[in-house]
Amino acid sequence: MTRVTNIATVDDLMTLLADCEDAWDMPDRSGDPVDILDHDRQCAEILRQQHPDDEELQVAGLVHDIGHVLFPGDDAGHGVHGANAVRELLGDRVARLVELHVTAKRYLAATDAAHASALSPSSQRTLIAQGGPMTPAEITAFEADPDFEAALTLRRADDAGKVIGLTVHPLGWWRPIIARVAAA
Repeated sequence: MTRVTNIATVDDLMTLLADCEDAWDMPDRSGDPVDILDHDRQCAEILRQQHPDDEELQVAGLVHDIGHVLFPGDDAGHGVHGANAVRELLGDRVARLVELHVTAKRYLAATDAAHASALSPSSQRTLIAQGGPMTPAEITAFEADPDFEAALTLRRADDAGKVIGLTVHPLGWWRPIIARVAAA
């Protein structure tokens, strides 16, 4: 089990992201149909196209599932683990979005029946471990969160970025964007 307290440099982050190639959200590969690196790059690309001026959101999409590699098998905690690992390097907003992508899934499961029914089988299984659909009180609290809209945007990209064979930018293409976010 890989345990990282925090990622201190862009080089360290690039190495960890490269390690996500042929790493899967479920150890038996019964989860998403693409590996974590491919999934994260697809998610980041969706966000880049939809929000070209929000590089923090794009980078959050690129790193949102690294918690699966850092703490394999901890579906419920992977957002928190990923957020803790990148906070020092990429800042509070990126870390918060990484953490909230799981919270946003719970929100959408409770408030959007079409979205909930379209979750992949893996996302449906892990939703239970992650706390299930939100309660009305949790919904109200989340809607008041300043990162609410960005978290939903990341979540929707997360759910869409699972296409086998989709051509997206290679990992190295993202390095300058990661460096700008880290320097901000």
